[in-house]
Amino acid sequence: MSEILSDAGMDLLFREARTFRVWRGGEVTDALIEALYELTKFGPTSSNCCPMRVVFVKSSAAKERLKPCLDAGNVEKTMTAPATAIVAYDTRFYDLMPKLVPWADARSVFVNDPELADVTAFRNGTLQGAYLILAARALGLDCGPMSGFDNAKLDAIFFPDGQFKSNFLCNLGYGEHASLKPRAPRLGFDEACRIV
Repeated sequence: MSEILSDAGMDLLFREARTFRVWRGGEVTDALIEALYELTKFGPTSSNCCPMRVVFVKSSAAKERLKPCLDAGNVEKTMTAPATAIVAYDTRFYDLMPKLVPWADARSVFVNDPELADVTAFRNGTLQGAYLILAARALGLDCGPMSGFDNAKLDAIFFPDGQFKSNFLCNLGYGEHASLKPRAPRLGFDEACRIV
């Protein structure tokens, strides 16, 4: 694992990657979505808890269910995206810990500490959502991650039993590069970091 990713790879994942709001068409196939998850799942989570759950919204009927949950500014870009990932987390992720950590009783740690379970689910589900964005870019997809939706309304529609909680949305497809504005500034190292 001592290889360094090529400059082209770093550009694809980070330096040249952008958040897209306009899509140029092209299907995001079910096979590509499965490949996306198969790559994403290898990102690390604490105690291998893997709490992220994803609903990939592709059909017109599912998009119509999603539409009333969106803030006005997110409707057009989401309705025209080939797919939208609802990145959520499982509040009872620990029920799968015997499968994910068969050598230890990790489940009881979380069952007996609901606050730890909540923090762990949200933090690690968010991490996995970030891995999903990087995996999508690695597979040639453009991404449009966003907040700007009514979590409670979405959860009532897509996760009515209450076990899964939505975190963020990520439109997936093939972005229209001509629609991009200049990249917004980023903080420099000295503004965001320190070495102690």
